Amino acid sequence: MKLLLTLDIQFFAGEKTEKATPKKRGDARKKGQVLKSQDVTAAILLLLMFVFLFFAGPIMLNGIFGFLLQAFQKNILIETLTAETVMEMYSETLKEMGRIVLPIMVVAVVAGIGANYLQFGLLFTTETLKFDLKKMDPIKGVKKIISVRAIINLIKSLLKVAFLGTVTTAVIWMNLEDVLSLALHSPWESLTTVAYLSGIMGIAASLMLLVIALLDYMYEKFEFEKQLKMSKQDLKDEHKNSEGDPLIKSKIKQRQREMAMRRMMQEVPSADVVITNPTHYAIALKYDENSMDAPRVVAKGTDFIAQKIKLIAKENDIILVENRPLARAMYDQVEIGETVPEEFFKAVAEILAYVYRIKRKI
Repeated sequence: MKLLLTLDIQFFAGEKTEKATPKKRGDARKKGQVLKSQDVTAAILLLLMFVFLFFAGPIMLNGIFGFLLQAFQKNILIETLTAETVMEMYSETLKEMGRIVLPIMVVAVVAGIGANYLQFGLLFTTETLKFDLKKMDPIKGVKKIISVRAIINLIKSLLKVAFLGTVTTAVIWMNLEDVLSLALHSPWESLTTVAYLSGIMGIAASLMLLVIALLDYMYEKFEFEKQLKMSKQDLKDEHKNSEGDPLIKSKIKQRQREMAMRRMMQEVPSADVVITNPTHYAIALKYDENSMDAPRVVAKGTDFIAQKIKLIAKENDIILVENRPLARAMYDQVEIGETVPEEFFKAVAEILAYVYRIKRKI
């Protein structure tokens, strides 16, 4: 029975039911694991491209016609061709084509970067480029083919085909008269009508793809959060790693205490007086009327530390004054480096006056 109970506890402890912590999300982001939908990027890219071509098409068309006319009007005989003239023609051709194609490339690049920025912000990592043999695992490949994600992708593909077909049919149906009259128009008018209808269909289809992309983004978000979920044991391990191993942490604290103790003991020789409760407490005070408003505690301790303070004080001819209630009260209320509270001024002043009298006699 106990064994079964232990196994159940281990099972539920390993089940991923907890939301990912900020650290887990940060680590995943560094590895390139971010919330991203390829359909969102593709839909935004297509939409901006079709909108740009719809409005900038006439300008680009004039550029293409000008380029072609310039090429046909050049009467260069084969006999007069040289390497210089060929390179000149090649350079001019590249420049003209660059002027026509470059705006499209710029729009595509801006659309692609902008779509990714909207989804996961700025990110540069080389983790996804690293060679990983696990990606070539045939078993995992088969699992992907028959997984829920594969079914979702199939549904998305069917929706895309259905929506695109519906949009195309609707645009053609609404402009059926223009489509049927194409044969009656001149070639230029027919091409203009086809270009206009293609632009309308492209923009409408892109908007429909954007709707599907938003649904896909919601699904990707669900899957992303599911993959990032952590078990209770993962949370404990992360907390342990972030806080540090208890043994190492205790050693660090011990080291810090030792360093603080050494610094405190180094201040004892500069003290003016050590107030004691002869065996258990020791408070070392220092006062400089030129730089201090009130006496300051430079060291304090109990038992072994108190004995060590008194030993260092004796070695450096620091006067020890026994005052049990004052030593106990100051140990409880005043920390190292703090000045003496006002409530202890009278008692401390009397002790310092006594110390100064002794020093003058010496």
